[in-house]
Amino acid sequence: MEETFSASHHYRTGGTHIIELYLDFACPFSARMWHTVYTQLVPEYRDFGLIFRHQIQPWHPSSLAMHEAALAVARLAPHNFWRFCDALFTRQREFFDEAVVDLTRIQVYGRLADVAMSVNAVDDRLELLQLLDIQASDTPQNAGNVVTAHVKYYVRMGRTKGVHMSPTVFIDGERDDTVSSSWTVEQWAARLNLKP
Repeated sequence: MEETFSASHHYRTGGTHIIELYLDFACPFSARMWHTVYTQLVPEYRDFGLIFRHQIQPWHPSSLAMHEAALAVARLAPHNFWRFCDALFTRQREFFDEAVVDLTRIQVYGRLADVAMSVNAVDDRLELLQLLDIQASDTPQNAGNVVTAHVKYYVRMGRTKGVHMSPTVFIDGERDDTVSSSWTVEQWAARLNLKP
């Protein structure tokens, strides 16, 4: 399963250090860390690898749909995955509880497809929605959609590594609980011993 998403979820693979970010698209603290790492640290420093890990938190009901949409984008257009992630974190308030409380799951998927189209993450809105589609049945089986197996993989991965909250950070394969979502670019650079 990891190979399926290595082209999309590994922003950089080389460098002195490898950072794994376990993030939840609906978590404000994940968004804060994302914006520091992706929009500030990545452009300024080159000597580190960066891997995105899905950390779906059940107390954020929209989180599952957001991560499903990101996995669908990764399947359709791996090179646009990070662009879509950036859009989801930037627009996450549109998917907070109060913003979607009156929407069906299908309507939430529609909004997520709109976000994907707005940043040119996919070429075909319908193709994205087809990956998220759940077929009604006279004999329900909880089969999920096309990306359900991928969701299960990432949930299992996080649980196996003892990840319970987001954001959680691993540096060079080791969990580092000293890292905080409030860290500045300078703190990240110091921790990783990065030079501009």
